Amino acid sequence: MTRELPTRDSSSPSSLRVLSCNILAGGQVKRYREYVTQSWKHVLPTGKRANLNDLADVLCDFDLVALQEADFGSLRSGFLNQTEYLAENAGFPYWSHQPNRRVAKVAASSNGLLSRIKPAEVLDYPLPGRIRGRGVLFARYGSGKHSLVVLVAHLSLGPQARAHQLGYITELLEGHPHALLVGDLNTPIESPELRALFARTSLQPPENPPATFPSWAPNRAIDHIFASSSLRVDDLRTLPQLVSDHLPIAATIHLPATLRMEQSASNAGTE
Repeated sequence: MTRELPTRDSSSPSSLRVLSCNILAGGQVKRYREYVTQSWKHVLPTGKRANLNDLADVLCDFDLVALQEADFGSLRSGFLNQTEYLAENAGFPYWSHQPNRRVAKVAASSNGLLSRIKPAEVLDYPLPGRIRGRGVLFARYGSGKHSLVVLVAHLSLGPQARAHQLGYITELLEGHPHALLVGDLNTPIESPELRALFARTSLQPPENPPATFPSWAPNRAIDHIFASSSLRVDDLRTLPQLVSDHLPIAATIHLPATLRMEQSASNAGTE
């Protein structure tokens, strides 16, 4: 699903400020024992809207924001579509979300994409796996060989399932020389499944990927922003924890001059 909010002018950017964040439905975990001692917070909306408001203040500085574990309307979010809420409060003119897994009325998880650039196409793809509920959100900006594709994914915990899912993503990337893969991939860059991805696509592994998990003492780099060799990545970094048990990961992506994309010149809702 893609929604559009009012905009003014547009221009073609030479770089994009990109952020990826597993938002844990607006919840927050600060130590391992809280998964048990504060488990009730994961099924109730208490405090989550305030956390999202703090996050929205940070998102204003970015052009593209990829979300994972964004609730699209259940008990734990107060029946709020969190992707839409963040888009409106951070002034993004375009937002898309991909519902992936619903657990009765208690939880409803999705991938999301907030954008200051108008996508030419947004597609939803379910990812393979023995347990359903994983997907990749595919957005294309521009047309033909001069387009940029952005894939937002939240992969499985098991290495065999991840390998199948990354194989599927490899197929989606065929014929797209300018691409970004962002999200919670649940594995470090030295894993066999990511090494296979890099070998079969033009996506490049970062030299020093920052650790993103757990957010209170990060020691694993499992959230990623991967760019094809035609794009240049600068300032790859994490941001302080505002929500979740993952740290947000951010980068500046420099685009080749051949790419032509529309970009909002101001925040949404100004007119």
